[in-house]
Amino acid sequence: MQATSSTSAARRGTRTRRLLTGALLGALTAAVALAVGEITAIFTGPASAPVYAVGAAAVSLTPAPVKEYAVAHFGEHDKQLLITGILAALAVIALLAGVAALRRFPLGALLITLFGAVGVAAAESQPDSAAAWALPSVLGAVAGIGALRLLVLLYRRTPAAAGDLAHPHSHDDTADIDATDTDQASAPAAIPVPTLPMSAVPATVAGSDRRRFVTTAAGIAVGSAVAGFGANLVIARRYNVEAARAAVRIPRPAFPAPALPPGVHPNVAGLSPFFTGNDGFYRVDTALVLPQVRPDSWSLRIHGLVDKPIELSFADLLRQPLHEHDMTLSCVSDPVGGPYVGNARWIGASLPDLLRAAGVQRGADQLLARSTEGMSIGTPLSSILDGRPGLIALAMNGEPLPIAHGFPARMLVPGFYGYASACKWVTDLYVTTFAASTAYWAARGYARIGTMKTQSRIDVPKPFARVSAGPVTVAGVAWATHRGIAEVQVRVDQGEWHSARLAAQDGPDTWRQWTYPWQATTGSHSLQVRAADATGQYQTSTRADPYPNGASGWESIIVTVT
Repeated sequence: MQATSSTSAARRGTRTRRLLTGALLGALTAAVALAVGEITAIFTGPASAPVYAVGAAAVSLTPAPVKEYAVAHFGEHDKQLLITGILAALAVIALLAGVAALRRFPLGALLITLFGAVGVAAAESQPDSAAAWALPSVLGAVAGIGALRLLVLLYRRTPAAAGDLAHPHSHDDTADIDATDTDQASAPAAIPVPTLPMSAVPATVAGSDRRRFVTTAAGIAVGSAVAGFGANLVIARRYNVEAARAAVRIPRPAFPAPALPPGVHPNVAGLSPFFTGNDGFYRVDTALVLPQVRPDSWSLRIHGLVDKPIELSFADLLRQPLHEHDMTLSCVSDPVGGPYVGNARWIGASLPDLLRAAGVQRGADQLLARSTEGMSIGTPLSSILDGRPGLIALAMNGEPLPIAHGFPARMLVPGFYGYASACKWVTDLYVTTFAASTAYWAARGYARIGTMKTQSRIDVPKPFARVSAGPVTVAGVAWATHRGIAEVQVRVDQGEWHSARLAAQDGPDTWRQWTYPWQATTGSHSLQVRAADATGQYQTSTRADPYPNGASGWESIIVTVT
């Protein structure tokens, strides 16, 4: 009985050791594959690296409701979460590959090959991909398989592996050693495989094999980490266009924005600044790797249903009569009272003037803007040409566009959510029809025409804040671009609506700030806000999620008065 118990414990120990060893080999294999993929991406471009290529494909295939869930729950960290998920999936596959390779090496190699194939398919599926984008995944997979093979062979020569083989019936590994590793693999299954007891192996040989395996594994781990980190540094330097951006000088606009009227920003602590700083301006897009576009190689093409196609360089655009315009931009993913809205002063060339120079043909009703990374955004032509100040923007708050916000150029059209008007890294304007061409988000179920809804938000006090009884200033912002804000109302505890004090208005395309004096009494209270645009239309009380045409409803917060 005692012998049986010892045998079972030995078998469990052997299985555990092999699982842990296989997991280690798989982790090292993944490290090699990723490092080689990153090194190759130095030459093929950062977006071709396996993890980013798979991530970009995942973003493209993600259903719109899932995308909205990710933005709602993880905000601007949704991209980091996706990359983490892909790395976790790769880790699982690699661990399985390592365990499988100790039993049947071809199985482990097959798993690595499959992940490489996924990387190739993902890279080649991107709109802006080139044939060379397959190389990082291919070479990474080949290097990973080679590293896995080497590690398996070295491990099988160690005392630990020999000890496993000394107990052939504790697992089914006697059939797992392929002919290239030992002649014993060809022995009939019914005949016990002869093994040497560990006492018969010279200690110097056993120790040498163990050291060789440990040294090789450690070298691969350190080498992969150093190579991957170094490759990332080289990629960041080679493809970063920040120096080129810093060298850009935006000419003084021929049509400057009017001076801000006094009183556009009430002096209330915690109220959003009137102009949102570039660093604090929200960013919601599908680019896992920020496009690095050099202005000297960038061009804007206007074509399609036009009389005279036009292609402009960045220098050509700088020579256009530039317009300066203040405008609030909001993402369709912004929930009621959410953070994905900002107000900035933009400088750019007149989009309507450029289209008129190209000569828009009768029957065209959509401008389909495309970015360098393949995004497409559709905007009604009639709205661009109705007198509103649409721009091909080059500057934001007095400096060249930040890379994250579209450098070297982006499109802006007041009155629409960003997904339907604000193409970043724009490089192509295609004059077409809604019947003939469908934009990226419209193809995923969002409204074809993304008109911005009237919205209002409470900035002060914050939700669940504790305030002292007595006079309390409630303050916030409201916006309805191209229509403007005519009134904001606040109510307490579902009571009567009371008009808030509106700050001065910069223009119909910017948000409007407001304040409301509240005589707070002890207890828990709810505060609600609603706004009306210049047409007199109030926000609806009906709650709606951002998908498919923007959120609606009134923001409501709870505060405690002490």
